[in-house]
Order: sequence, then structure tokens, then C-alpha cells
Amino acid sequence: MSTPQLSNFALLRWAWRQLTSMRTALLLLLLLGFAAIPGSLFPQRTQNPMKVTEYFTNNPGLAKWLDRLRLFDVYSSPWFSAIYLLLFISLIGCVLPRTIEHLKAIGAKPPLTPKFLDRMEYPTSVEVPKDQALDLAEKYLRSKRFRIRRDAESISAEKGYSRETGNLLFHLSLILILVGVGIGSLFGSKGEAIVSVGDRFINTPTSYDNLAFGKFQSEGSLIPFALTVTDFKATYDIKTNAPSDYKLSVLAANPIGAKEVAKVIKVNSPLTYGNTKIYLQANGYSPLVTVRDKSGKVTFQGGTVFLPQDGNLTSSGAIKLPDMKPQIGFVASFVPTYDRSNKRGAFSAFPEVLDPRLLVSVWTGNLGLDSGRPQSVYRVDTSNMTRIGLAQLALHQTYKFSEGSITFEGWKPWVNLQIVDDPGKMYALFGAIFAILGLLLSLFTRQRRIWVKVSDRVEIAGLAKNAAPGLAKEISDLKIKLEGK
Repeated sequence: MSTPQLSNFALLRWAWRQLTSMRTALLLLLLLGFAAIPGSLFPQRTQNPMKVTEYFTNNPGLAKWLDRLRLFDVYSSPWFSAIYLLLFISLIGCVLPRTIEHLKAIGAKPPLTPKFLDRMEYPTSVEVPKDQALDLAEKYLRSKRFRIRRDAESISAEKGYSRETGNLLFHLSLILILVGVGIGSLFGSKGEAIVSVGDRFINTPTSYDNLAFGKFQSEGSLIPFALTVTDFKATYDIKTNAPSDYKLSVLAANPIGAKEVAKVIKVNSPLTYGNTKIYLQANGYSPLVTVRDKSGKVTFQGGTVFLPQDGNLTSSGAIKLPDMKPQIGFVASFVPTYDRSNKRGAFSAFPEVLDPRLLVSVWTGNLGLDSGRPQSVYRVDTSNMTRIGLAQLALHQTYKFSEGSITFEGWKPWVNLQIVDDPGKMYALFGAIFAILGLLLSLFTRQRRIWVKVSDRVEIAGLAKNAAPGLAKEISDLKIKLEGK
């Protein structure tokens, strides 16, 4: 006997039922978590394009295949988007029908009293006049917030229906979180910029160190504002060296060209313009140097951003001078509070500038800036260069080498600003709040039913959903109340 084939409509209906089952939703949620792992293992173009370029340089063969799999663009890849959309559809198809049915059942009466109460949980009989039993039971159960269904010879009572409400609220909140994340990824932007004290930041794409737009976001959608960093103050615990407070003072103009207003940005207190928030993310130091050539002519003067390497802000960076003949590069470290050990060499003992040192290694040759290959501003490519000097400079000290000299003039602090435009953050926030409330409501609500039946005797029994504890005590309390003990 051959098995009849499903029609196209029946096949689609079967596929829809499979997709919208809770098991499928859980599997897709787990799969989404696994799909996000490569985003933390491999550098992403939207976050760090320099790292991606470096990965291609170091692993050209492997990087080619990883790029075909979109592992450098995980969160915008077709396979990640497919999992995200399927999860979104699955949750909607799974939760919405249950929600509609639950709303219909909220006002419904409890089910009819079973015929045989001795088959329920904790059956017992009560010594009470039959004509008073139902009145006393109804009054007591209503005081305990049970929903009541009274018939001629029985009462059916139910409590804890909000357990299902919490369960549905939790799953609906997951959908709201997905909506918020989706809106943020489609219509938002995220960028970072390092700004030194005294410098000005204008919210245009060229001012960012890295900037990523959502699929439907563009350069013209950036909120027009400008910030001038006037001061940055960091305080540290003397015993632990841990930061105790960061305070960034800026002059803000919104829109650009408007009157500047003094503002203060702290770690947990960003500057806000609509959906755009400006966060204070990190800080460090820019050593100030003056470089001269053989003739004494100044070829470079100013500050260069150095990146912290530890909690005490021991920092490293590079100074590149492609216009000198020959080209000169300085591989350098800045030590805010100088200390030294045999194992570590020079290092900083405290993050605040108390006894600064600038350690420089001087290289001459081809900096590789004309090769067309992107290069980090914080490193010097010394593969085609020769080291011609090594020095440790105290403040205002000068080191002379064969091609010129370098003077350590001072330092100024810099801050890393993270500018985030996320129009979906409020949806995600409320979704997270409602999800927690729904989860608490689902976990701590005890759903149960109690029946009181009058026949040749007065019987009481109950039923606890999901084996929730406490039913035996409630039946015992009801029995004591009816018996007037």
C-alpha cells in the first residue's frame, strides 16, 4: 500500500507547524548563540578593519576561505541573518497564538468539578453542615484570591493563572528584544575616536578612528555636534592603583556652530543627543616631542597618541617621519611613573604622571608607507629598517642620533570617546525588564485548583499544576476554616 503524498498546502502547513514549535525556537536560539562565536574569535571589518588586513597579511590562504564564509562580517552575513529571522518568525508563530488563547481564557470560569474527588490530590472530608459548607468555602476561597465557579452542589476554585501570563510575557519580551536589536543594527551606528585634551571633535565620518553604520544608516544621518575637550581628570586609589573617578570636561555645540555649552562626561554619565550617546570609554597619554634633523630644523613637534599596555598606563606607540631624508621611525614607550626591575625592565608603578620617562628606539630606512598596504599608526614596520639608536629620556631631555635629535617636551592626556546611535535600545531595555518580570512571575506563581463538593458528605480535594508545593497546607487550612476550629 503506497503512502499518499501531501499536497503543497499540507506540506507548507506542516513546515509552518515545525518552525513555530517551541522546540524549534529553542534550537534556533541555541544556534544563534553558536553562530555569534566566530564574531569574537575573528576580527570584524565593522569594528577593526586594520586587524582584518593584518590577518590577511599573516594568513593569506586561510583568510581567503574565512572571508568567503563571511567570518570577518559575521553579524551581517546571510547565514547569521537567516538564523536571526527564522528565530524571530518562530517566536512570533509560537507565542502569539498562545497569547490569543490565553487572553480568551482569562475571563473564563474554572473547569467543572470532577465526579470523583478521591482521584485528585489530598482528598478529605469535612464535618460541617451541608447547607453552610459551600457559603463558608466560597467566602474563604475568595479571600485567598481564587477564581470561583459555584454550581448547585459544588465549588470549583482556581488560582495562579498568572503563571502562564508570566511565561507568555517572557517570550513576548524576547521578541521585543529581537526587534530592538534589529532596529539598532539596521538604523544605528557606532564609532570611536581618540581625542586629546585641547583638541576638537566634529561629528563627521572623517573624525572617527573607526565607524560602522547600520544597513539603512548613512553619513548624512549623523547628528551634527562638536566637542572641544577642555580638561580630563582621573583620580586613583593610592593603595590599589585602581581608578576611583574619571571626569571629562568639554565644550559642546549642537548644532555645529551654535553657542558652546560646558558639559561633563563620566563613565556612567554619557552626553546625550536624542538617540546618540557619547561615552567616556578609556584614557591614556600623548607624549609631546620635538624632532630635529641634522641641521637643527624642526621636522616634527607635537603629541602622538600612545596606547596603554597595562593598568598603570605603561604605553607604547610610534612616531613616523616619512619626510626626513632618510625616513625615520621611533618605536617608543611612555612610562607615567617610572620604575624598573630586572625581569620587567622599565614600567609604570602608578597610572598618574609623577615621574615620566620616554623610552625610544630610533630606526632609519623605508617606513613602507608608499606600499599601498594599510598600516597601524601605533606601530612601525621595521622589516626594511635599521636601528640606529636607543635612549631613555626624562622630561626636557634630548637624545642626539646620527640623523638628528629628539626632545621629550611633556605630555597631555587623551580620552577614547565611543559615540553610539542606537534607536532600538529602548525596545531592548523594556524587553529585558519585561522578560525578567515575566520570568519571576512564572517561577514564583503556584497554579492550583481546589474543589468542594456536597453529596452524602462534604468533600475537598485539589490539583497542583507542575507539582508546585503548598497545596496540602491550603486544603488543610480550608478544612480547619470550614470546621471552625
